[in-house]
Amino acid sequence: MTDSIRISHEAGVTTLALNRPEVMNALNRDMRAAITAALRDLPTGTRCVVLTGSGRAFCSGQDLGDAAAGLDVERILREEYEPMLAAITGAPVPVIAAVNGVAAGAGANLALAADVVIACESARFVQAFSRIGLIPDAGGTHILPRAVGLARAMGMMLFAEPVPARQAADWGLIWEAVPDGDFAQHVAQRARALAEGPTQAFLAIRTALLEGAGNGLAAQLALEAQLQGRMAATADFAEGVAAFVQKRPPRFTGR
Repeated sequence: MTDSIRISHEAGVTTLALNRPEVMNALNRDMRAAITAALRDLPTGTRCVVLTGSGRAFCSGQDLGDAAAGLDVERILREEYEPMLAAITGAPVPVIAAVNGVAAGAGANLALAADVVIACESARFVQAFSRIGLIPDAGGTHILPRAVGLARAMGMMLFAEPVPARQAADWGLIWEAVPDGDFAQHVAQRARALAEGPTQAFLAIRTALLEGAGNGLAAQLALEAQLQGRMAATADFAEGVAAFVQKRPPRFTGR
């Protein structure tokens, strides 16, 4: 396995840290393959994934050093980026992107593919593609306008100006921005909360929200009923009700 990511596991939380700090964790072929493989083969007992960066950046996007040798961009997007993004959005547990610094280009959209994005206040999000004559990829043209609206997405993409984490949170692009000094502890608390929660319900929430973007009301009501029927048959629902009646914290198992 490549050393382009570092994998650690503790108390149900698996952390994948992008590990090319000398190039601000720019994405090369090895890193994309490592992220995909790690998400497809998570350690037993994983109930939450944290995706973060090593050093001062989260991810600066595609490693443009690769361009010197020539890039078949369409092939790379189809064969390397698409499986990586599918592994994030299809992960069997919730995924937190802990954005510890700049997230630029495909690195920004890698973060935005996660279920929840938490950034330190010094982090910035940059749709940098137009600076080198490209369009946003890695799902950016899908995710951004749905998150912040067409006007803001268009401005981010055309001007390629950094959006500070606090502004990104105010826009609804990310879940929250946290003071740098509190960032690591806060992310750990958030990850622990998800790891101790009702995993199947979390995944059903993800399914309902993602499919809801393309559904009419009738189709969405039918989907809600179907998913809720499944959740009502889980051990976690029974535990949640029992804990409520007994006035104690629930002990969810993910079953």
